[in-house]
Amino acid sequence: QLTRYIQGMSEQFYHAFRAKESGAEGCLHIMCYDTKYGGLDASEHTFYNSAMITLSIQQARRFLLKHHFLYPARQLTGTDGVMQIFGRLGAIQFDPVEPSFGRNAELVLQSRVAGYRPTLLEGLLYQERRLWDGFDKVMCIYPTQDWPNFARRRALMRVHYGGEEHRPMQLAEMVRDELQARGPLSSIDFDHDGRADWFWGETRLVRATLETLFSIGELGIHHRVNTRRIFDLSENLLPEAVLNAEDPFASDEAYQDWHVLRRIGGLGLAQAGSGEHWLGIVGAKSPQRQAALKRLTEAVLVVPVEVTEIPRQTFYARAADLVHIDEMDSYSPTEAAFLAPLDNLLWDRKLIQWIFGFDYIWEVYKPAAIRQYGYYVLPVLCGERFVARFEPKFDKKSRRLTVQNWWWEADVTPDQGMQAALARALKDFGTYLNADEIAPGAAIENDRSLITVIEAAKSR
Repeated sequence: QLTRYIQGMSEQFYHAFRAKESGAEGCLHIMCYDTKYGGLDASEHTFYNSAMITLSIQQARRFLLKHHFLYPARQLTGTDGVMQIFGRLGAIQFDPVEPSFGRNAELVLQSRVAGYRPTLLEGLLYQERRLWDGFDKVMCIYPTQDWPNFARRRALMRVHYGGEEHRPMQLAEMVRDELQARGPLSSIDFDHDGRADWFWGETRLVRATLETLFSIGELGIHHRVNTRRIFDLSENLLPEAVLNAEDPFASDEAYQDWHVLRRIGGLGLAQAGSGEHWLGIVGAKSPQRQAALKRLTEAVLVVPVEVTEIPRQTFYARAADLVHIDEMDSYSPTEAAFLAPLDNLLWDRKLIQWIFGFDYIWEVYKPAAIRQYGYYVLPVLCGERFVARFEPKFDKKSRRLTVQNWWWEADVTPDQGMQAALARALKDFGTYLNADEIAPGAAIENDRSLITVIEAAKSR
C-alpha cells in the first residue's frame, strides 16, 4: 500500500524509495532520493506511524519556517534555489496585481533566494520552460513536469466552458488558426471587436476565448509583457512527453490523495477545516478531503500533529517533511525578511494567527477609507516572529526605494540585533529592486528605531 501511494506522488519529489520495517515499534525507515531538486538527501530518515506527534508552539514555528526556507531567510541561491522551493512547496501563487516592487511570486522568491532578481523566474518560465503558469490552488506557477497531474482540472473546465454553446468557443477555431500562422499572440493582436460578459465583468470576446482555451489546456503562456499575457499553442511550449502523458491517476480518490498531500507540502502544517488553503482540489469538498487525509495517514505519508498550546486542534504534516523536526533545536542566526502577501506560509491565515500570534489581512481590494494599514503591505518576519508591517514604494525612474510606512507589532521593542537584521533585509530588498537609494517616507520620519535601520541599510 505504501508503495502504491508513493508511486502516485509527483515524481519531481520521489524518484526512488526504499521502505523497511524497523525494530522500533511504530516507526518506519524510508530512503528518499531527490536528484532534481535537492529536497532530501539520499540518506535514511526515521518517520512515524499514524500516532500523533506533539510539538510545542515554538517547535511548530521553527518547523514551519524551516519548511518554508525562512529559517534563516535568503538561504538559497540561483536557479537551483528557486527550483528547490518549487520542489518542496509544489506551487507559488501568481497574482496579476503589480506594485512597483514586484508581483507576489517575485516577492515570495526574494525572501528565500539570496541575490534574487526577477530574470531568474522569467528564465525558468519562458526560456527554459522548467516552470509553467497554471491552475493549482488558484492561478499559480508550478514545475512543468506536473502538468499531467492536473488533467482532471482541465477536463472539468472543458465540460463547463469548452462546448460550442459557450460564446467564447465560437472564436476558438479562428484563434487556433491565427496562432498556428502567426505565432504567439495576445488579445490585442486580434482584429475582432466582439464583447462578452466574463467572470469579472465585460471584456473583449477574443480575450475570453484565449482564457477559455488556456483553462482547458490548449494554450499556454509564451511570455508576459508586464501584465499582458502572450499565448501560444501548448504543443509549442510543452515537451512532447509531458503534453501527451495520460492522466497518472486511475481514480478520483488517487488524484485527491496526491493533491491533498501536495497541498500539505505547500503549507507545511495543514488543519483539516475548510478554508482558502484547500482551494483548487477537484471534487474534494470536506468529506472527500477528510477521506483523503485518512488514507494518507494510514499509508504513513501524512502524520497528525498536535501543538501543546493549541488544544483540540489537529494539524497534518507530510511524513517526508518531518526531517525538519531533527533540525528545530539547531541555532539559526537571526535574519529578517519581507514576505509576499500571498506567500505560501500565509495561505492559511488562521494557522498563522494560532502559531505566530500574527493577524494579517491583505487589504489590496479594500476601499482606502476602511483599510487599517495600506494598499499593498508586506509582513515583516524577524527570526521566529512577525515584528512589523512594511509598505514600500519604488520609483523605477529614480531607482529610489522609499519606506513609505511601517507599523511595529504591539509587543515589539526593537533591539540592536533586530535592527541589524532588518537593515540587512532592507539592503537586500533594495538589491532585488536594483535600487540606487533607500529613503524614509514622511510617515516614519520620527521613528528613531526605523531611521537607524534605514541608515544602516544605506551604509552597507
